[in-house]
Amino acid sequence: MVKNTKYGNTDIDYTIQYAERKTLSIEVYPNLNVNVIAPLDASSEDIEQKILKRAAWIVKQKSYFESFLPRIPQREYVAGETHLYLGRRYVLKLRIAENESVKLKAGNIVISAPDLNPNKMKLLLGAWYYRHAERRFQIIMKDAFLRFNSQKLRFPEYELKRMKNRWGSCTPSGKIIINPEIIKAPSKCIEYVIIHELCHLVHPNHSKAFFQLLEEKMPDWEKWKMKLELMLA
Repeated sequence: MVKNTKYGNTDIDYTIQYAERKTLSIEVYPNLNVNVIAPLDASSEDIEQKILKRAAWIVKQKSYFESFLPRIPQREYVAGETHLYLGRRYVLKLRIAENESVKLKAGNIVISAPDLNPNKMKLLLGAWYYRHAERRFQIIMKDAFLRFNSQKLRFPEYELKRMKNRWGSCTPSGKIIINPEIIKAPSKCIEYVIIHELCHLVHPNHSKAFFQLLEEKMPDWEKWKMKLELMLA
């Protein structure tokens, strides 16, 4: 759950992660998210006071990260734009044709259709991304699941669902939800998200044990997490 604290005219949104620890810490990530790691017995008032005490530092850190986040222009879905797929940029080419299709060809994403209206191009490209995400994620999910043989898990139910602020989630019933937007990132970033959610089947919260398991299953997870955040923030 996202919490909010007012600092002057600035709203500071943050999430809280409880863990077995004595002190409370605050992390600001490259995608500008703020996460509080709090002791299990920390009260809401304690956390808010800590946020206010560190507010100037939080705002400064967010400003720093914001200064080098990639500036992705508003997409207009016209010829010549670049669009990401599996970590690579492809130039969008549009062609008038009787039948609708979207294909990768020689470093380009080629959309063919009778009508090249930008709204139509957006729908066709979005559907193409979703189909590719379905196929690619299934392969990565099956390969990642093999790493959890010692945990004796049942293969989880999972689905693709576009989410505004999350790459993936795991429901209390053990269903994994993956944001199809990450098909735009490198395969290792997708692997990180899936392994992260598989770890939640063992440890539902972000406890010390959770991160130990994540480290065991994907030792370089932090590298791919940061790359994902910088690329798709």
